[in-house]
Amino acid sequence: MRYPHIFTPLKLNQLTLPNRIYSTAHAEVYADAGGMPGDRYIRYYEEKAKGGLGMAICGGSSPVSIDVPQGAWRPVNLTTDRVIEPMARLADAVHRHGMKIMIQATHMGRRSAYAGDPWPHLVSPSGVREFVHRGNAKAIEIEDIARIIADFAAAAKRVQASGFDGIEISAAHQQLIDQFWSPRTNMRTDEWGGSLENRLRFGLEVLKAVREAVGGDFCVGLRMCADEFHDDGLDHEVLKEIAQRMSETGMIDFISVIGSGADTHNTLANCMPPMALPPEPFVHLAAGIKSVVSVPILHAQGIRDITQAERILANGFVDMVGMTRAHIADPHIMKKVREGREDQIRQCVGANYCIDRMYSGSDTLCVQNPATSREATMPHVITPTKGAKRRVVVVGGGPAGLEAARVSRSRGHDVVLFERSATVGGQINLAAKAPQREQMAGIVRWFDLETKRLGVDRRLETDATAEIVLNERPDIVVLATGGRSNSDQVANWGAKDGLSISSWDILSEKVAPAENVLVYDGISAHAGFGTADFLASRGCTVEIVTPDTKVSDDVGGTTFPIFYRRLYSQGIIPTPNHWLDRVYAEGNKKIAVLRNEYTDELEERVVDQVVIENGITPNTELYTSLKDRSLNRGQVDLKSLYAAEPQPALQEATGDGRFLLFRVGDCVSMHNIHAAIYDSLRLCKDF
Repeated sequence: MRYPHIFTPLKLNQLTLPNRIYSTAHAEVYADAGGMPGDRYIRYYEEKAKGGLGMAICGGSSPVSIDVPQGAWRPVNLTTDRVIEPMARLADAVHRHGMKIMIQATHMGRRSAYAGDPWPHLVSPSGVREFVHRGNAKAIEIEDIARIIADFAAAAKRVQASGFDGIEISAAHQQLIDQFWSPRTNMRTDEWGGSLENRLRFGLEVLKAVREAVGGDFCVGLRMCADEFHDDGLDHEVLKEIAQRMSETGMIDFISVIGSGADTHNTLANCMPPMALPPEPFVHLAAGIKSVVSVPILHAQGIRDITQAERILANGFVDMVGMTRAHIADPHIMKKVREGREDQIRQCVGANYCIDRMYSGSDTLCVQNPATSREATMPHVITPTKGAKRRVVVVGGGPAGLEAARVSRSRGHDVVLFERSATVGGQINLAAKAPQREQMAGIVRWFDLETKRLGVDRRLETDATAEIVLNERPDIVVLATGGRSNSDQVANWGAKDGLSISSWDILSEKVAPAENVLVYDGISAHAGFGTADFLASRGCTVEIVTPDTKVSDDVGGTTFPIFYRRLYSQGIIPTPNHWLDRVYAEGNKKIAVLRNEYTDELEERVVDQVVIENGITPNTELYTSLKDRSLNRGQVDLKSLYAAEPQPALQEATGDGRFLLFRVGDCVSMHNIHAAIYDSLRLCKDF
């Protein structure tokens, strides 16, 4: 009863949804060759169904026409009848658990790149190039328009034939329908351009063809933007008028509303709001659309907490709330809510690791839940062992160690966790010090609560030595001792002589910031810019130097625009394509010598402080002292690990001083948070 609005059923056409939480269409990058939803794809959505989700809309940007490249995003291919059978298997799988499923259908128009099979000539209303995807396109011809409208209808018939519950037509993210809508991309003077009525014609013809193809009882929705945030584009008032017109046609059963256009790097970052943006930043735009239409309004974007969703619904802002990234982090949210286990929900922190991977053409993964999309081999729910109960000692309370302790304890083993600090979390605690990255601490918060709830014997402020570990008489030892700053990799950087300091020194506030600071970022991930931003926010003059082609070169497409907003607003000076050659002292100043990557020319900077972010180097001391005493000499059987199978060494008898030794995370080599947690899950799930 705490969430009465969430658990009020919602009717869309002939569908009755059991609750008002859904997963929006997104590019999963899981489809098999040819754009077919295979076993991995099906298991991913079935897990959400098992978790009690009311509805999922799958297949973000699934193409209806063959002149859309089928490359890096691996969308579901709605252009062929071959898709019907695998889609039917997906529908059957989720229906078994009471979840409804739809798919998003679209034509990308210019929002793509021609350089990929089938190497098409892209089309757009007026041939205007799209900046983000480098989409060079021809001006669409009348014959193309007729063909694509027919393709939408044929795709809808395939969706209906598969047993899906509905289809969502995309006029969002500046795809072809809203390319026609927007004066930013439609400069035509024929019946398909000019007046608003003419610009709406293509989308209306698409909806008419789809509705005629599937009949009146099949659910058809429209996804649209509520404000493009461009002076030469569609503003909120015009988009309210468009939504009203679409609603009045009687051809659609719902409108899914997003805030912001998506045809520049800066606006793209708005579409999947990262932790730097405020919660639910565009719900007011969705409410504005709702005020002028007669169909239900669905809305996602930055809604990651179940209490947020209840409040939004209770206030009548929208009729259904999308929590997509939240269900990537934890597909069992609704089940946990029904059972009163809200404190066990693994809450999305908005790191956008999932979306940033997708925008680089990699499969969607969660920064903190490595089981997501690996359901065939990795469990979301850890089941107790049916074998021997063991004593497991874990050393290190960062993400890898916390996961090792959580999983081992969930298996039913006696678990001791040693951590030298007074708190758990490891390097995540440093990451959360960076401005607008504070929510990273949510990852630690969940592990902290879970290890306490499960009864892990946590011994903080204990620097575990070999003697301390062996005194526990362990059967298994898992080392997650992490690493230390690698700021002394190059002797000429002067870290050992006090000429430079590490980003860790700054973020931990061990060393106070100076007035004029040079940050050298040899990794180009989140930490370097986070350190520069931390310093600038404290009034320092900051230059960030990197050998890469741009600052934060390894940060994804929805995160680096946020960094660059901060970079320019804070006056941080970016200097790419330069190596830090050496640092020397001159009076009370530091001289940083930079070497140009392409000319080898040297430049000097006179600063008060040189801060180095160069990743980590593993802590191996404890491993070295225990290795020769262990049964397996600390070795992991890689063939078994990568096949998600139990370690063969687990069959050996332990006890009487005999133990198995394993390493996970950064104490092996530098990995990110996801990789560290995955290391522990795939190893410890079979203890």
